[in-house]
Amino acid sequence: MDCIANLASEKAVVIFSKSLCCMSHAITRLFQEQGVSPMVHEIDQHPRGKEIEMALKRLGCIPAVPAVFVGGKFLGTANSVMTAHIDGSLKRMLKDAGALWL
Repeated sequence: MDCIANLASEKAVVIFSKSLCCMSHAITRLFQEQGVSPMVHEIDQHPRGKEIEMALKRLGCIPAVPAVFVGGKFLGTANSVMTAHIDGSLKRMLKDAGALWL
């Protein structure tokens, strides 16, 4: 879990992803289209990928990816991100985390 916390605090928005996961790609694009440049960790290409995946599952990420952290705090998986985007709360979280300035 310390590994997740360290990686999740590297940037205002951190996404744990798998390179061939279409939902991970879609969530990454959502942030990019909002003007955010997230740090993306492709866990299937990471040396500690299996350990990271197990830690994400312990956090409640089922499936493990995409898992999104904003401001170092766990936002959730694709469903949580889309809900926050639709209800408008994602924009506020991004501003509070310093990922957006406008």
